[in-house]
Amino acid sequence: MRHLELHMIQSVPVACLNRDDFGSPKTAMFGNAQRARVSSQCWKRAIRELMAEELPQRFGGHRTRLILEPLRARLTQRGFSQEEAQQAAEKLGDALAKLDNPPTRVKTLFFSSPQELDVMATGYAETKDAKKAIKALGKTLPGDAADIALFGRMVASDHTLTIEGAAMFSHALSTHRVSNEIDFFSAVDDLKPEDAEDAGAGMTGTLEFNSATYYRFAALNLDMLADEVHLGGLTLEERQEVVSMFVRATLTSMPTARHNSMHAATLPSFVLAVVREKGHPVQLVNAFEEPVWTKGGLAEASRKKLEEEYARLTTTWGITSVAECRMPDMPLAQLLNEVVRHVR
Repeated sequence: MRHLELHMIQSVPVACLNRDDFGSPKTAMFGNAQRARVSSQCWKRAIRELMAEELPQRFGGHRTRLILEPLRARLTQRGFSQEEAQQAAEKLGDALAKLDNPPTRVKTLFFSSPQELDVMATGYAETKDAKKAIKALGKTLPGDAADIALFGRMVASDHTLTIEGAAMFSHALSTHRVSNEIDFFSAVDDLKPEDAEDAGAGMTGTLEFNSATYYRFAALNLDMLADEVHLGGLTLEERQEVVSMFVRATLTSMPTARHNSMHAATLPSFVLAVVREKGHPVQLVNAFEEPVWTKGGLAEASRKKLEEEYARLTTTWGITSVAECRMPDMPLAQLLNEVVRHVR
């Protein structure tokens, strides 16, 4: 498997990037120590949103249960009356993900791109058969569905539409022990008279937060990305554009939870990008199985342990690479140029 690995060290100040069901920052035990955690799903959404903003012609996918209205609009454009288009959209939606009750949406999220919806609408207009219209999607994803190729699509009702994602992510874990802290806050009632009997804050409450230096890991199966099921229909230059945008978004995106009250957007202090011609991606999280402890900053100490783990694995297991790029040793533009040279 020819693949790309991204290893990142990123320090984040006071934040609650990813909440659990109680509203607390997510954590995990690793190396017998509690760590701050950001789920892969959380960071993947931030990456997907940034890619769609920067390059919408390639990353046009939407994951939604509200697929009937876009289909109805497209069917209307193809000569169907409003009633006929609604009935046809319901048939397509039921075949894709089962209609909900009332039939305004489907029961499960469906990940699709605008061009895929166009193909289904055209296929139904020609055949008047929902299943045949869905089969018209074919095997290769269209050019605006690179996000589906990267992140995958699971369709229980029709396995031929299921796409294995070419990108792989681990949960981000702090390189050190972390305990969540509590922020007590108060809000003033602007219109309360100063001599009011109930003097004091108009509202009080608490929020949990933490701060951490994270190890983040992502990988991309370059062979899979180029096959006929994924982006084999694109030119080499177009696939290189997709990979470049994926790397840029992975490095620079940030989850947006509480970004107004706990703005914590940072960039990685260290990035190791590795391209391998064979084998499978290997993350370096075991560099931090023993939590980092230092009287100074955690980022530089974490980088040192990461490099030591990489050197140990390379020597012990004979892992080879065809490219290694490090930031800030080189600027982002140079790293992207080096990486995309290995896209085929």
